[in-house]
Parts: sequence; C-alpha cells; structure tokens
Amino acid sequence: MVIERASVTANELIAEGIFQMNVSAPKIAGENPSPGQFINISVIDSWFHPLRRPMSIAGREGESLKIIYKIFGAGTRLLSEFPVGSFIDLLGPLGNTFELTEGATPVLVGGGVGLAPILWFDETLRSNGIDHTTIIGARHSGEHFLEHCPKEGFILTTDDGTVGIKGTVLPTIESICLEMENPKLFACGPEPMLKAVKQFAEKETVLCELSVESYMGCATGICQGCAIEHKSSSISEHSYHERFSLVCLDGPIYNAKDIRFP
Repeated sequence: MVIERASVTANELIAEGIFQMNVSAPKIAGENPSPGQFINISVIDSWFHPLRRPMSIAGREGESLKIIYKIFGAGTRLLSEFPVGSFIDLLGPLGNTFELTEGATPVLVGGGVGLAPILWFDETLRSNGIDHTTIIGARHSGEHFLEHCPKEGFILTTDDGTVGIKGTVLPTIESICLEMENPKLFACGPEPMLKAVKQFAEKETVLCELSVESYMGCATGICQGCAIEHKSSSISEHSYHERFSLVCLDGPIYNAKDIRFP
C-alpha cells in the first residue's frame, strides 16, 4: 500500500451520470493490484471534504489505472471536474481479490457502479481463456455503456427492458446457475442486490463471493466506519472484534455465507 500523487489522463462521461477516469499511477500499479482491490481517493485538500472516497479499480494497463464512478454527491461531482493533466492523491492498492475455485464455472454479476471490479475480472478471465458468464444490471439503457452479447457470455439487464433482458439481474442469475453443473457467483453492487444474490446462493447451495460496497474514511482500520457483521450468532455481544469485520482490512470480498447484512 502506497500514497501516490497520480496524473489524470482521462475523465469522461460514459453513461448517464457515470464517468470513467484513467490515472497514471506507476507506484500503485507497480504493486500489481488484482480484480477486487480498490484505491482511496482524496478529492480535495480541504476540511470541507476531509474524507477519502473508496473506488474499485476497474482495470490496469501498464502504469495506468481505471476507475468507473457515478455522481452521488459533492465529492464525486468534484471528482468529475478533474481535468486531464491535473493531479489527484491516491492510497492503494487496498483490499483482497476474487478467488477462482477449481472445477467451478464463474458467473460474474455487477449492478450500478459495482460493475467496475466485475468488468476487470471479466477482462482478466477472457484474457486467460477461462469460460464464464457476466451479467450487468442497470435501471434503464441510459446507464449502460456496454453491448448485450449473450452468445459471448456477456448479458445486460434493465429494470424497464430498454436494453437486454427485462428485470433485475436475479432471474437471469437463477436461469444461468440452475443450468450449470457447478457455478460460482462473484457479485458486486448495491446492498439489496447483494442480499438477493446471497439468499439465492444459500438456497441453491451455490458457491458465492460478494464484493461489499461500504463507506469508509481511512481504509486502514482506524475509523471503524466500515464494519460488517459476521454471520455467526454465537459470539458474545462484548466481543466486538470477533463479531464484526472491517471491509477495508478483511474485504471488500467475502464468502457470502460468512457475513450478515442488516
């Protein structure tokens, strides 16, 4: 993990409210980050926005890192205004990575801006010739910037049916996984989606890793702002550090059966 002042090489609107930023970050890239890991970004050196923003790495090529983000508030709006040639303060790479299981076929699922690590994982699997299926969900076509290519194992869904398969990602997950002999789910997205994926995986006894999105201030375990509860209910209520995990240190990727959502 290093702190680096990186140069912005691209920062473009790619879909409705969604941006892609590329940065030249040779030190962080030199740490050989892998799909699932993230960086913590300082959007401005000011007390008005003192906390960093965690962003999943969406790709790496040489010394360049890519992130995909959506404007949710003042911090991400500031991020969208960084011009090419400006510098941005990064901390990373942080977190753990997705892990393949021998004999299991990967099924990748991304929702919202949770698609960032999923797209990088998809790219990595394709480059290594590993058979898999990728499902990306959005509310409508305006939020998609990719092509619906079921024959190539790349499926888009939209809540309103304006592109790809109509509905949430869950029906598509069910139809694909129930036809496979030994699927393994890898999902990243908003909490309601992760809950639904977790419930399906437990019901059908499907292997599943979830990349948990969490707000965090430090990404080093100091602020304790990204706690998530372990599923075990046998731990004493006084054993805080056994009952809860910190997403920044232990995650963001967890075995679905090991965690509990509120």
